[in-house]
Amino acid sequence: MTKQELTFEEAMKELEEIVEKLEEGDVPLEKAINYYQDGMKLSKLCSDKLTSVEKQMEQIINEQGEFEPFTIQEEEK
Repeated sequence: MTKQELTFEEAMKELEEIVEKLEEGDVPLEKAINYYQDGMKLSKLCSDKLTSVEKQMEQIINEQGEFEPFTIQEEEK
């Protein structure tokens, strides 16, 4: 399965696993760089999927006569 075929949830799960590995700290430098690159690709994929969903939701809302832009509220940590 290519990265583009991953669902949002699958990509987030992979990203979380990469973060956990990097946080452990005993990853060789070369492997850490590979993990970081994979993580950045997954992060972009998730961002692109969210942007796509926002556009779909905005279109649905506009079709129902509402003209307010739709935005996803991010969780505060």
